[in-house]
Amino acid sequence: MRIGELARATGVSTRSLRYYEEQGLLPSERLPNGYREYGEEAVRQVAFIQDLFSAGLSSGVVREILPCAGQERPQGDCAALLARVRQVRDQLAQQERQLAGRREILERYLSGAAAPTGLTPPSPSSAP
Repeated sequence: MRIGELARATGVSTRSLRYYEEQGLLPSERLPNGYREYGEEAVRQVAFIQDLFSAGLSSGVVREILPCAGQERPQGDCAALLARVRQVRDQLAQQERQLAGRREILERYLSGAAAPTGLTPPSPSSAP
C-alpha cells in the first residue's frame, strides 16, 4: 500500500509516516517512480509505534523495541531493553505521584482548607 493509503488506514499523517521511516521505525520499499510501498503489516506496526509514543517513549527507544517485538527472532539484547522500558515506566509513575501530590495541595488551597506552606496570603487592601 502507498503512504496515503497507510495514512487513511491508521489515522496517522503522511508527515508522521515519513518521520517514522526516517527514524528507522517503519520500513518501506521504494518503487521506481519514487513512491513508498508498505506491506500489510505496516498498519499494525504504526499502531504499535503510536502506542509507544503515547507512553512517552522516544523514537530512539522505540527503534530499539521494534526488533524485540516482532514475530521473528529478535536481534540484540531484549532483556536489557526491557529493563530500560521498565525504568521509563517507573519514572512515569514517579512523575504521576508528584503531580498527584501537587494537585492535592492546590485542591486544599482552593477549598480554603490550607494555604501553601510558608506563604502568607495578601491582605484584601493590598490586592491590585
